[in-house]
Amino acid sequence: MADAAALGALLPHWSVLPFAGMLLAIALLPLAFPRFWAHDRNRALVSAAFSLPVLLYLPIAHGAAGTHALVEKGAEYVSFLALLASLYLITGGIHVRGSLSGTPLLNTTLLGLGALLASWIGTTGASVLLIRPLLRANAPRERKAHIVVFFIFCVSNCGGLLTPLGDPPLFLGFLKGVPFEWTFRLWKEWLLVNGLLLVIFNLWDQVVFDREERERPGSQLEEVQRHEPLGIEGSHNFAFLLGVVAVIYSAGRGVGHGGVPWHFGVQELAMLGLGLGSWFTTDARIHERNHFSLAPIREVAILFAGIFATMAPALLLLNAHAESFGIREPWHFFWASGLLSSFLDNAPTYLTFAATACGQSGVALEGRYLAQYLAQGPHAVATLAAIACGSVFMGANSYIGNGPNFMVKAIAEDRGVRMPSFFGYMAYSGAVLIPIFLLTTLLYFR
Repeated sequence: MADAAALGALLPHWSVLPFAGMLLAIALLPLAFPRFWAHDRNRALVSAAFSLPVLLYLPIAHGAAGTHALVEKGAEYVSFLALLASLYLITGGIHVRGSLSGTPLLNTTLLGLGALLASWIGTTGASVLLIRPLLRANAPRERKAHIVVFFIFCVSNCGGLLTPLGDPPLFLGFLKGVPFEWTFRLWKEWLLVNGLLLVIFNLWDQVVFDREERERPGSQLEEVQRHEPLGIEGSHNFAFLLGVVAVIYSAGRGVGHGGVPWHFGVQELAMLGLGLGSWFTTDARIHERNHFSLAPIREVAILFAGIFATMAPALLLLNAHAESFGIREPWHFFWASGLLSSFLDNAPTYLTFAATACGQSGVALEGRYLAQYLAQGPHAVATLAAIACGSVFMGANSYIGNGPNFMVKAIAEDRGVRMPSFFGYMAYSGAVLIPIFLLTTLLYFR
């Protein structure tokens, strides 16, 4: 971390331009050139065009330190993609047979269930497991983009706060010494945010549903309530899903490795092995019924390769200059970590602000240093809680705030749902999430 701070102090501010360009490309190109953006090859060319300057500049201008920074980002990307890909393959092999009724009450129940599952099988696992049954339940409805948006809010982000298995930032905190059960203390924040989101969604969906009932011929209630008996196919994949959870937990605990976290590559290969095991043992007809396609995971892999590469200078600069921003109080950390998690990957953002907080308390960034930081007292506990909540909750503020966001969007669009644009989605998050986060600040982080 000391080397990272030293490198960040040397980087020019213009080195964040490729990252800014990458974000603008993701936001604007689908609107301006939809046919161009629809092809993986073109997305890869854009990702490479913005990544290449960073991949060349850091090693050439800063030698070993620059190379080390890129290697770290590459390792984080591999871990990130291994987790997402394995969960995507496994949950893609589970088919909920029959149909649910796409009523506001049923939709709210599914979102609530997803928010609960997210803390235990991860936001990615819960998202991929439930998004297809939700889309199928609402197939007869015309206006359903808002359902997917709230799904991203609850299941892909805010639900994953209660355990280190829920979201990558909390898993990294666990590796750095935060006790596994520590995040259970955040249940009040979890309940407030997810409870309000479910209430708002239910009211919103009821208004949209009633409007369709008035505008469309026939009874929409009867249409969405036509369903077949429920059943589950590919249930053996739940064993693979539990295997991924066990691998993540064991890697962090150092099971079989003397209590020391597993070396890089072991966890990743184990997760990919479980994902491939699911793929080869699942009947192809189940994938067909799920309309399973590798297109969403390919899109995530391509775009996040560019994001991880180009965000390296941005995170280094932030790490080096965070003290100059006057971030001291828990609410400062909540909003600072949250706003950056809206556009940067929330895992390194969590570690950056955790490192800043440790530095302010004189805790050396060695070993399981967050355990030492939490021992500093109530202010430290409140600060780390604010960083955790900001990093997890505000990943919902944009499509690129958390990996599952883009994946859910891609799956929904693959099933014919017309999703909001990059800025259209942020209009939703600004109107719904920001007031909830302000209330969270007043109640818990003043």
